[in-house]
Amino acid sequence: MTTYTAHPIDPAALKELRDTDDAGRPLVPLTDEEGGALLRCCLRRSEPGERIALVSYAPLRRWAARTGAEPGAYEELGPVFVHADPCAGPAGDALPFTNSHRTVRRYSAQGHILGGRLVPTADGFDEAFTAAFTDPEVELLHVRAVEYGCFLYEVRRD
Repeated sequence: MTTYTAHPIDPAALKELRDTDDAGRPLVPLTDEEGGALLRCCLRRSEPGERIALVSYAPLRRWAARTGAEPGAYEELGPVFVHADPCAGPAGDALPFTNSHRTVRRYSAQGHILGGRLVPTADGFDEAFTAAFTDPEVELLHVRAVEYGCFLYEVRRD
């Protein structure tokens, strides 16, 4: 069985987002009174009292700059929660946020969407990732929330 790794937002990108997000807005920290926000910096839910921020993030932008891809209109921008201050990143390598319906969106080497798959249960991710990477055209995957379509994390061929 192949093991897949969830990749949080890269620390260099987080540093930039904590200054000015991908929509050009400055960071607006807030204290999370209730907890439960899906943090893309450390791939866990926030705890009550933590300082977090909702920022606009273009998940393909930096990957495309590194790889030479040209995603065009697929370079979408969306909201993600991050810690307002630097954090230690993920505590382990277990797949996060698998307790709800998710979609696995497939992208080509140019950053174009090649399709997607609904993953209704936590035990369906391995099968969805394996099926996606069986296609040689698939370069990377985004796991997204079904409810809002928000980016959760990236999975690449390792």
